[in-house]
Amino acid sequence: MFSRKAICMLTGMALLLGLNACQDSHTQTGQPRTVRVIQPQSLSGQEVKSFSGIVQEAHEVSLGFKTAGQIESILVQEGDFVRKGQLLASLDDSDYLLGVEAAQIQYDQLQDEVGRLRKLYESKSVSGNDYQKALAGLEQLGIQLRVNQKKVDYTRLYAPADGYIQSVNFSPSEMVDAGTPLFNLIDMSGMQVLVNIPVDMYNLQDRIDRISCHFLYMPENMDLEMASITPKADNNQLYRMMLTIPDAQGLPLTAGMSVDVDIVLNRPASSALTLPVHCLLQEQDKVYVFILDKEQRVRKTAVSVDHVDDHGQAIVTSGLTPEAQVVSAGVRSIRDGQQVRIQPKVSETNVGGLL
Repeated sequence: MFSRKAICMLTGMALLLGLNACQDSHTQTGQPRTVRVIQPQSLSGQEVKSFSGIVQEAHEVSLGFKTAGQIESILVQEGDFVRKGQLLASLDDSDYLLGVEAAQIQYDQLQDEVGRLRKLYESKSVSGNDYQKALAGLEQLGIQLRVNQKKVDYTRLYAPADGYIQSVNFSPSEMVDAGTPLFNLIDMSGMQVLVNIPVDMYNLQDRIDRISCHFLYMPENMDLEMASITPKADNNQLYRMMLTIPDAQGLPLTAGMSVDVDIVLNRPASSALTLPVHCLLQEQDKVYVFILDKEQRVRKTAVSVDHVDDHGQAIVTSGLTPEAQVVSAGVRSIRDGQQVRIQPKVSETNVGGLL
């Protein structure tokens, strides 16, 4: 009696011999192999280059009062989103209001005096020179009054644009000088996308047709506009490309967010053709493809390949015609001159070939 292990070994050998017999039978009977074929595509048209980008604010703004004073109130906190024209902080304006009141009293008094001088001037009782001096003095007081009123207005600090408060640098009751930054505001009114591109993309910038980006929370692509490209590469041999978002209002964008950027390039007129890279067979220093002839036999043909693009397409510059039927599956299991048959296309309504 054979042991269980021996039975398993004999069974495996029998199966292996059976498979070999089937393969030998298939080869001896000369049954054609089934292959898939495709036609090469023209290189004309457009190609897409994809890069990673970072959303950035258009610029950061330091906000301060136009006049000095003691802080009365701060109405926002770090991280708050503010709208253009929103009140952010205020100074104690009591001293400035007194200045306005004093200037107003002087202006009203001189205005009455000028009114009396006008009547005297019209009756030839005062000289024109005295009347003109009074008018000039009234104008000077009017300017001083407007200056004091402006100082009152300057005790209110408003947001110059939509954005986020990045930092608050003072607290209520502290004294600040004119122009001292009270807030740092991330201006969200004009968002930008930063992309670092390699030298080959930098040299193709004159062929750019359009640029778009997309991110997780946006189902459709959003068009971008070219702002600038730094003409000097950094230490990584990358060039800094800045892109503007024409209409960023209402979009869920924040500074530092990652986005995918697609740059569409116009291809120059060319006789080159494209094939999926899996159609190629490399032997030593040459590249071949199998082309199906009229007798349903495959012919091994040498081709010249310029490069393989980002999408796995080989750019073939010679050895092919647009009408050629190139084997796309089973390249390594066929030989030159072998009879083959084309695998029929599966109907879209008969998935899996069940019908």
